[in-house]
Amino acid sequence: MAGMFDVKAGTSGAAATAAFKKNLNKVYKWYTGGFLVFLVFLAIFEQMGLSRQWIGMIFLLATVGLYAGIGIMSRTTDAAEYYVAGRRVPAMYNGMATGADWMSAASFIGMAGGLYLSGYDGLAFIMGWTGGYCLVALFLAPYMRKFGQFTVPDFLGERYGGHVPRFIGIVAAILCSFTYVVAQIYGVGLITARMVNVQFEVGIFLGLGGILVCSFLGGMRAVTWTQVAQYIILIVAYMIPVVWLAVKQTSVPVPQAVYGYQLEKVTAKEKLLANDPKELEVREIFKKRSADLAEKLKNPGPALAADKAAATKKLEDLKAANAMGSQVSAAEKELAAVPKDEAAAKVAWTRAKAAADTKSKPLNGMPPHANQFAGDPKGDAAAQKTYDTSRRNFLALIFCLMVGTAALPHILMRYYTTPSVKEARESVTWSLFFIFLLYFTAPALAVLAKYEVFHVLIGTPIDQLPAWIASWNKVDPTLMSITDINKDGILQLNEMSIGGDIIVLATPEIGGLPYVISGLVAAGGLAAALSTADGLLLTIANALSHDLYYKMIDPNASTARRVTISKMLLLVVALCAAFVAAQKPADILFLVSAAFSFGAAAFFPVLVLGIFWKRANRMGASFGMVAGLGITVYYMVMNQPWLRGIFGVTSPVDLWFGILPISAGVFGVPVGIAVIIVVSLLTPAPSKHIQELVDHVRYPSLKGTAKSLVH
Repeated sequence: MAGMFDVKAGTSGAAATAAFKKNLNKVYKWYTGGFLVFLVFLAIFEQMGLSRQWIGMIFLLATVGLYAGIGIMSRTTDAAEYYVAGRRVPAMYNGMATGADWMSAASFIGMAGGLYLSGYDGLAFIMGWTGGYCLVALFLAPYMRKFGQFTVPDFLGERYGGHVPRFIGIVAAILCSFTYVVAQIYGVGLITARMVNVQFEVGIFLGLGGILVCSFLGGMRAVTWTQVAQYIILIVAYMIPVVWLAVKQTSVPVPQAVYGYQLEKVTAKEKLLANDPKELEVREIFKKRSADLAEKLKNPGPALAADKAAATKKLEDLKAANAMGSQVSAAEKELAAVPKDEAAAKVAWTRAKAAADTKSKPLNGMPPHANQFAGDPKGDAAAQKTYDTSRRNFLALIFCLMVGTAALPHILMRYYTTPSVKEARESVTWSLFFIFLLYFTAPALAVLAKYEVFHVLIGTPIDQLPAWIASWNKVDPTLMSITDINKDGILQLNEMSIGGDIIVLATPEIGGLPYVISGLVAAGGLAAALSTADGLLLTIANALSHDLYYKMIDPNASTARRVTISKMLLLVVALCAAFVAAQKPADILFLVSAAFSFGAAAFFPVLVLGIFWKRANRMGASFGMVAGLGITVYYMVMNQPWLRGIFGVTSPVDLWFGILPISAGVFGVPVGIAVIIVVSLLTPAPSKHIQELVDHVRYPSLKGTAKSLVH
């Protein structure tokens, strides 16, 4: 078993490759069959009385144990194996591994949830991420494979000749990869907490063990074969519930073909809910609550004192009247929830006012699902301005996601693992195919889940709501909560708060499927988060060990020492990311999109110009990366609420052209391109040697000294 991912010794070229592929096909056929048999047996045991807690535990232990086993069997201390899997991953399997690497918690968990909450606007994620792979295939993957380096900073150091571009590349790779991996570990904590019913923070560190065993021992080699296994789990887990919902609602098992019909029904229901008397009543209550909070914020000191006095008096009156213990306990919680001081009161009341403002709007603040953009191009001046701003943000987000996809270091690293340039290009095609399977399904899942919520949950007596609502509320009240604000005992849409991050995970329960399918979906989400986290942590550790330590500090370091240092750094980075994720810094989609803006601004200009413009030089690349990344970070810090709080920014939010901070890369990319071009033209050209190298990479038929440098 230990050699199942090795080429047999003593075999030659083509024969060895054929034998290797045949062995892989056999291994993963057995794996897929075994996985399906495992599901059937677990479903049988559930019918025999196996508890949900045990089902979740079995899924967690079985999947993480499987990934750990692959990691152990793929252990290595060889540098080429550890950093680029020996450059012998076949195109189809590299496509599957890239698909898993790409199917992060944001894609698996957050994307359908984003579509559920934002409707048409959420399609920007699908269009941007899919379009990005076209850029990878056309402009980057084949050419970077010809350069033959291990990492993106490694490419920058070789192409631009010097440690400065390499070092800036290291910093940028760590920034975007760390931001991205925090989102993945947050997703891991969320899923693990739901699977085995533990606290969110405990779930994070349980999942962290799964991440480390996949990548710690075998580096890229272990990560590659683990990701292939993870892709199989995640795509099966994603498809089963959405196919079931399609059959349940339409009797057609092709959700991608029928969700348009369900969208018509959802649109009709939206119109009814927008004008329903009970919904209007609830919205008025929240509108009044918002007004009351606004008054408190005008004079927070006296308002806080009044709240404390009222809560204290209520508790004393209940105790004096020998009230029921539950009433006294509730009053004690109310008193404890009163902010401790004026500063805390301002923060709490501002947050509560924002929530009340959202809930005072029709459809719980969600736009009509089929509306292209907010506002109205034929309305008054305000409606037209809203429409233009919404459309501008939609296009800006697509741009950032496309360009960021083409420049993310952990994705580009995957194309260093193929045997040849031809297979690098083929593996991009396979990547697109495997990603398409999920992305084509996400819009259908969002619509089908919304149909269930609107037609089954809304209008149900609150004491008859399904148990999964209380279960998710226990995991995290910000993701699922019910407040019967008008006290009628019936659930209205605006009385339910549901986070986008649980839509996919809760879909089996929403559709009434057996709990074993919920466990399967959680395992799929865990596979998605783990697979991306593995690649990201490896990117960070390799940037530090290979590019910083080996290339810049100790070029004479032995292979064993380099790999050992990479493993130590991987452990440290993983623990730091887990600590940050435990603070719940922001929602998954924002963190991921921020990483894309960072990657787009820092890497896309310098990579594309480095390949297609041989005049780009070291000074231009260095200043371009700093300028592009700098303007992107500045815009986010000045305008994103969580970052404003972290950096203590108190100046008013100033959005340029109305662009939201999630798309800050739309400013960084053109700035980076302009700075690289201007500085390169004002400073000496690269050496003749580097220019010949660029010519050879772009035009392989050219002969010259550079050819010997391309590995």
